[in-house]
Amino acid sequence: MKHVITVLIALVAGFAGAAAFSFSGLGNPQTREYLLENPEILPELASAWQQRDAQDRLTSISANVTRPFDGAVLGNPNGSKTLVKFTDYACGYCRATVADIDRLIAEDPELRVVVREWPIFDGSEAPARMSLAAAAQGKYDAFYHAMFALGSPTAENIAAAARTAGLDMEAARLFGSSDDVTAELARNGEFARQLQFTGTPSWVYGDRVFEGAVGYEQMRKIIAETEG
Repeated sequence: MKHVITVLIALVAGFAGAAAFSFSGLGNPQTREYLLENPEILPELASAWQQRDAQDRLTSISANVTRPFDGAVLGNPNGSKTLVKFTDYACGYCRATVADIDRLIAEDPELRVVVREWPIFDGSEAPARMSLAAAAQGKYDAFYHAMFALGSPTAENIAAAARTAGLDMEAARLFGSSDDVTAELARNGEFARQLQFTGTPSWVYGDRVFEGAVGYEQMRKIIAETEG
């Protein structure tokens, strides 16, 4: 056990140095002994490093990742607070967050949710393309909600969601296969790679980067802490 803790200390020390953390004296014997006697703080140190590392990775792309594909926004498109959601229509966890985001939007007229289509599951590229076509027609919100409400992204459900949103189907199919949409999907995938996301949903708010269906309360807390 002591050997494992020693290795963890070495790793944390390395992480701290890589992230330019100011854990003064981390390598001295007294500090090492303290950490050995109090191993419960190691996860906290590792978590702090991970958050700092995520912030560093976000810095270079922050302005671009918060700039939406034209029309692919929920809430107030001119809002002063921007939450970024990386999503996939075949992702059940993404579906579970729809109500949470709707609640946050309803409670905060300044919240702008930039949705980045990141189709990583089988069959999810087609609805992602149709969704961006809906954005081009000013009907992103309607398609987004209809598609998630219908469940699995089958061809029938994609067509039904498009009809519910009132899309011009011929124009949507044409735009959905365009180079602009292909470039947007590639761009979103590159953003996700740079941020080291492992799946959907994934999020950016301010300098916070996080993953998963964290729930309404946690999302509200992150927004409040970042704004505070």
